[in-house]
Amino acid sequence: MALLQGPVYEAYRSDLLKRYKHLLRSLGKNLDPEKTRMVRDAFDMAARAHEGTVRKSGEPYIFHPLEVAEIAVSELGLGATSVVCALLHDVVEDTDTTLEDIEHRFGKDVANIIDGLTKISTVFETVDKDQSIQAENFKKMLLTLGDDLKVILIKLCDRLHNMRTLGSVSENTKLKIASETLFIYAPLAHRLGLNAVKTEMEDLALKFTDPSTYKDISVKLAETKNTRQRYIKEFIDPIKDELDKSGLNILEIKGRPKSIFSISQKMGKQHIPFEEVFDAFAIRVIVDSPINLEKADCWKIYSIITDKYRSHTNRLRDWLSHPKSNGYSALHTTVLGPKGRWVEVQIRSKRMDDIAERGLAAHWKYKAGSKSKLPTPQDVAFENWLDTVKETLANSDLSALDLVSEFRTSLLGEEIYIFTPKGDVKSLPTGATALDFAFAIHTEIGIRTLGAKVNNKLVALQTVLKNGDIIEILTTSKIRIQSDWLDIVKTARAKSKIREALKAERTQRAKQGKLLLERLFRKHQLDLTDSNIKKLMHHFKFTVSAEFFHSVADGQIRLNKDLLIRIIKKKSIEAAAEPNEGNVSQIIKKKGKAKSEQIVIGDDYESAYTLAQCCHPVPGDSIFGFITVGEGVMIHRTTCPNATRLMSQYGYRIIPAEWRGDGYQKAFETAIAVRGIDDVGIVSRITDIISKDMEVNMKSINISSNDDGTFGGKIEVMIYDLLHLEQLIAKIKATHKYIQVTRED
Repeated sequence: MALLQGPVYEAYRSDLLKRYKHLLRSLGKNLDPEKTRMVRDAFDMAARAHEGTVRKSGEPYIFHPLEVAEIAVSELGLGATSVVCALLHDVVEDTDTTLEDIEHRFGKDVANIIDGLTKISTVFETVDKDQSIQAENFKKMLLTLGDDLKVILIKLCDRLHNMRTLGSVSENTKLKIASETLFIYAPLAHRLGLNAVKTEMEDLALKFTDPSTYKDISVKLAETKNTRQRYIKEFIDPIKDELDKSGLNILEIKGRPKSIFSISQKMGKQHIPFEEVFDAFAIRVIVDSPINLEKADCWKIYSIITDKYRSHTNRLRDWLSHPKSNGYSALHTTVLGPKGRWVEVQIRSKRMDDIAERGLAAHWKYKAGSKSKLPTPQDVAFENWLDTVKETLANSDLSALDLVSEFRTSLLGEEIYIFTPKGDVKSLPTGATALDFAFAIHTEIGIRTLGAKVNNKLVALQTVLKNGDIIEILTTSKIRIQSDWLDIVKTARAKSKIREALKAERTQRAKQGKLLLERLFRKHQLDLTDSNIKKLMHHFKFTVSAEFFHSVADGQIRLNKDLLIRIIKKKSIEAAAEPNEGNVSQIIKKKGKAKSEQIVIGDDYESAYTLAQCCHPVPGDSIFGFITVGEGVMIHRTTCPNATRLMSQYGYRIIPAEWRGDGYQKAFETAIAVRGIDDVGIVSRITDIISKDMEVNMKSINISSNDDGTFGGKIEVMIYDLLHLEQLIAKIKATHKYIQVTRED
């Protein structure tokens, strides 16, 4: 782009300086002169490096790093070093500036952070079929977790600003970036305690991946705002007077609506409409207390509230005594409010509220201002989590995709707290098993685990643990490691330790197998050369020598003199031909589709594309194409359960797609879930509507009555498009006041 000139350039310079001065004000008046100079130098370097380039939105590119720096300061509370890195985070990747230039001017620490923020430069088409450039970039970013958290925090600021400005890019890019955000960045923000960042990321991701749901919930939240505010006032008024009389310094009592994303998740999981999401908001009470009185004051507030409203016995969450590993600390309870509605109440101190919204950055600020040098419960919890992260990242056997998958599954999820018989507590991800707990105690206990007792009852090793369980691990003196244990455990630590133990065991068995083979060859006066070993491996269809030797040691391969001589006397052995599935670029060429082209699905789609069975797209659905290896192009809905993973890990294999606009002559398979209050003849009325009124063919029907007076099941139908399906669902819903019908994936 040509450099701006005249009045346009002056306006650009004026806007640029205005944003820069605002950033300096955000950093505060008492900024050290040396740090002020560093920020100014970083701004100058970034402005020069990005001069003349613009973003997709048309605005000058330099505005992006300025906004990222502003988010880092204003929303995360980071300091001058982070601002310098935020301003420079794209210069190495997008300009001629090198890491050496940055190190020379700002030092090694800043250069290392910029290196962590710089994407790996790899051409998509050269990526191996089982690898992903996104995964490699995630892996590079995650590897910095143990060194400097500023890399992750700045990357989250960068991603948040990209999400805020996502409206100006192509539909395909929107889906890819939004899916990446849901897959890894939002869970990572949650794990680091950045609730405000996580919530905004999730809502924006929903806006671009499922715009109709986002709009529907947004409109309904706006429509119910006055009703919600009246109810919140009705709830707060009776307890406000008591709290005022208590002598506590109550800073705020407010009702906060749940995020649009969390409401949509609840609607999807429970198959309920918006009107039935009764906990669409929570009451938050914030008290200003000295750190040594925080717990006592929070419990005092709890006592005042539960004196007025009856509490739900199973919904008390004490994050005061056991803070989450991301630093989150609060007291949660659910009480029966006016009009018989259950209401969640969150009780926090001012310090806890800052940490809840701004995560580790706020925790560090309070830690720096504290006179005590003793580690807090938050310090201990986070350090334990960070140790587990380092163990996972140190596992060199995992591919980038596997590493990212394990990191997301076992290190970014919700936690439960499990106790030993002596009262020691361990935090594990939800879904962890008794075997996970054994490895959480110590690797030696894990590999020698014989059984487990949960709450004093013998259980299987695959038993899923619940919050508050007391567990005792039973061990033996012998190592009992088994390969199927990998299917039992969920945590990255346990999987890593099991793989290490299995690898050590297989290495030992392979050595024994090779010794057995050497003895056999000597016995029959044959030479154990590499060539002869390859002939044996080819005969028994092995490609890895260690696996071949292991099978010999286990007795799976039995050799005698005649068989040995027959195999090794062959003059030559042709290598087994591997099926050539081709790499992604070859498949793209085979299909004759350039990345910029749009697939249009016509009546003859079966000859070129396949409709995914995981989501059953029909005309009218928002869709995309995914290039598979060996099965051509698979068409998925953008709301498919697998869409987030595919678009985040294999973005380079995504092709934009749309339906033909003039209708279809054939029907498409999909399924609906039906549930409701059981009534005489209800199933007959439903099937009459489907087959007689709507003239829709049913592929299968599976509906059953339940003991609680309800019925439910699934019906597979053949429909022509999304409108046809919506009309069918509406007709079935009209048959009974208490019936729910949803599309089934």
